[in-house]
Amino acid sequence: QVQLVESGGGLVQPGGSLRLSCAASGNIFRINAMTWYRQAPGKQRELVAGITSNGRSNYADSVKGRFTISRDGAKSTMYLQMDSLKPEDTAVYYCNTLGTTFQYGAFNSWGQGTQVTVSS
Repeated sequence: QVQLVESGGGLVQPGGSLRLSCAASGNIFRINAMTWYRQAPGKQRELVAGITSNGRSNYADSVKGRFTISRDGAKSTMYLQMDSLKPEDTAVYYCNTLGTTFQYGAFNSWGQGTQVTVSS
């Protein structure tokens, strides 16, 4: 129905940067919101940042000023620019998308996750 593919994770030293991407594909009529979540070992999944169809964004307090979310509507792609990374940012990052398809109505889709490891 709707597929999400994340990319851009990896190993980076503290203070470094990474850029995550999430590309949505399928029978999509409209995307209402795209959100990044993360889950560290032994912890619950938490919201990192989200962006709506009209460009409004929100961030977890822990990443404000360091992470920037953006979206290319024409390509149904979302990005997360992560700067000044800290070891506590280490987690699997997941993309979530809410919207509507042409044929099946509303959807709520998750990507497979991409690992981000911040370590020296």
